Amino acid sequence: MPDESSADRFKTALTGAARAVAHDPEVEVNWTADAPSSTGQTFRVPMPGRNVPHAQGMQARGFADSFALKLRHHDDRLHTRGAPSEPSARACYDAVETVRYEALGANAYDGMRENLDAALAVRMGADPIMRADSRDDVPVQSALALLLRERLTGQPVPEGARAGVDLVRHWIEGKAAADFDALAGSLDNQKAFQSLSLNMLQNLELTRVQDVPLEPDDADDMDGEEETEEQEDGAEQGQDQSPAEMAAEPSQGEDEGESESEGETNDDMDEGEEGQDGEEGMLPVRPNRQWTDIPDGFDYKVFTEVFDEVVVASELCDEDELTRLRAYLDAQLKGLQSIVTRLANRLQRRLMAQQNRSWDFDQEEGLLDAARLARVVVSPGQSLSYKVERDVEFKDTVVTLLLDNSGSMRGRPISIAAISADVLARTLERCGVKVEILGFTTRAWKGGQSREAWLANGKPAQPGRLNDLRHIIYKKADEPWRRARRNLGLMMREGLLKENIDGEALLWAHSRLLARQEDRRILMVISDGAPVDDSTLSVNSAGYLEAHLRKVIEWIEAKSPVQLVAIGIGHDVTRYYRRAVTIMDVEQLGGTMIEQLAGLFEEE
Repeated sequence: MPDESSADRFKTALTGAARAVAHDPEVEVNWTADAPSSTGQTFRVPMPGRNVPHAQGMQARGFADSFALKLRHHDDRLHTRGAPSEPSARACYDAVETVRYEALGANAYDGMRENLDAALAVRMGADPIMRADSRDDVPVQSALALLLRERLTGQPVPEGARAGVDLVRHWIEGKAAADFDALAGSLDNQKAFQSLSLNMLQNLELTRVQDVPLEPDDADDMDGEEETEEQEDGAEQGQDQSPAEMAAEPSQGEDEGESESEGETNDDMDEGEEGQDGEEGMLPVRPNRQWTDIPDGFDYKVFTEVFDEVVVASELCDEDELTRLRAYLDAQLKGLQSIVTRLANRLQRRLMAQQNRSWDFDQEEGLLDAARLARVVVSPGQSLSYKVERDVEFKDTVVTLLLDNSGSMRGRPISIAAISADVLARTLERCGVKVEILGFTTRAWKGGQSREAWLANGKPAQPGRLNDLRHIIYKKADEPWRRARRNLGLMMREGLLKENIDGEALLWAHSRLLARQEDRRILMVISDGAPVDDSTLSVNSAGYLEAHLRKVIEWIEAKSPVQLVAIGIGHDVTRYYRRAVTIMDVEQLGGTMIEQLAGLFEEE
């Protein structure tokens, strides 16, 4: 076609190549300005410039190749069933599986190897390993994946990540060198590779295993007769199961994904989740739990709630200061506000379109359809010549925006989160959708008064959460936007942003939504990292806060009428939330929030 651009021709070629690699003629490749992702047979890869610069073209090809290799070589059900429960172990488990199927392509095709390197460079740009100054700063999953990639493909660690990898290279290779060699021989067998990966995680002391009986239909999930026979043999013998057929035993008694065993895991609890209005955390667990019943604490304790606070933003500083902070926010983000406002107007048009009236045509009675006049003249006896007007049902809706107010959000991320929430609240209010804006942080660094009380009490073991919560109400659902707009300026206040305990914040926001009467309730979480509180993590088991967050999310997604969606800023939240998106550039936040909300509104 004479008017076809270079980008159009490139996309056509890229789609064909992806279909060939995936062995799937239904694959579709689309451009995106957000983080690359894949859903089923639809790939979203970075949009290159109109003339497709070489570097940008390689990045797009790299992501398309990775997604195609995953579609061809990865069985998600097998992968999920064998996944460990510990958060750090699960992250490593996911990372090495990505290395496996990408290594299959890199070793088979030199051109694909270069493309995957370009995509890896994009992913590494937002990885904390690029900025690690000490061993504690190095994400284990990133270092492990890069070292395994080095062993499986012979490609060196990218230069920017080399210093970070070297901080933990001796530790990883000292414990897992033999596992690397074994994994290299099992690249084309996901089941065997998964088994060896779990052994490696045990050797790295990231997980320990516990026998879990196979599901009756597990054998049907495998591809190939040989794998099916292995599954059936393992189910019969029980004690001879491979590590791939085991799940990691969580340090806090966690049993993720098994709703049937919920009663058993919670019967041993001697302290329930605290801090939620109207909860009865000490009640015994009942089978067939309804969504109005919150499980007893999720294997999670709170040392004391005495110093926690739920506070309206205007109570944390005086009116003059709020006015100055809001003016500072507006001045800082003038350019961004116009962009987000245009996107918000698009959302408003989509919402208003859903609320417009529509017509049912070809009816036997009603108003005469002008488009059928010719048929009426030719065939007066035709009965299906009328139309009837009807109202499209639009569910009464309330949206809660839960913003991470931790110290890592300081600067541009918190500014953009604030202005995006502000514009969204204004837009949705015009459409008759109520919006609540909440924030969560702690009152102090490293424990505050809760830790002092714990020290004075003789430092009892395993005290649970050990910091003073601060949950902030920036805008109530029934409060007009014009009255609350100044409150969002509070996020600009120096010293407000401290640590983050996501699980309890999620329960708090969720309980407020459950008290609402609207037909549709949506909770959107915006965060840039996993839960972090030094005081709590220093005196409890590793992953204590993250394990609690996972259980809260699973319960809400499985049992609650609240629709839950998350946006991660430079942090992969897709491993926590079923409906989630990760953005690597904070500038994408406003548009991503609007697109996610629009998608939820359009669901039946």
